Amino acid sequence: MLESDKQWIFLKNVSALIHWVERRGYKLTGGDLYRDSRCEYGSKSSLHRQRLAIDLNLFVNGEYQIQVTEEYLEVAKQWESMPHCRSGVRFDDINHYEYSDAEWQDEPL
Repeated sequence: MLESDKQWIFLKNVSALIHWVERRGYKLTGGDLYRDSRCEYGSKSSLHRQRLAIDLNLFVNGEYQIQVTEEYLEVAKQWESMPHCRSGVRFDDINHYEYSDAEWQDEPL
């Protein structure tokens, strides 16, 4: 599969997640999507560098969720219900959502 095909699927999944979140009365704001190779923070192998990861900030009742909450887990489970999607809740980066064709051995959230 072409990299651009993966990026397209990823963005469609992000769109689906945004609409799903909105139907629950929550809100999201955007963080990093693309991280240029000259960026001095983050992992050099980050999927942000391939445009296959995004950071999204969750707001519930107008309050920014800065730690894992029931709502964050709900959003993460929804994201991971889509093929090849993995949430940063698994590795202590709760705002992170990524797409990869890698095989994960994670337990369900």
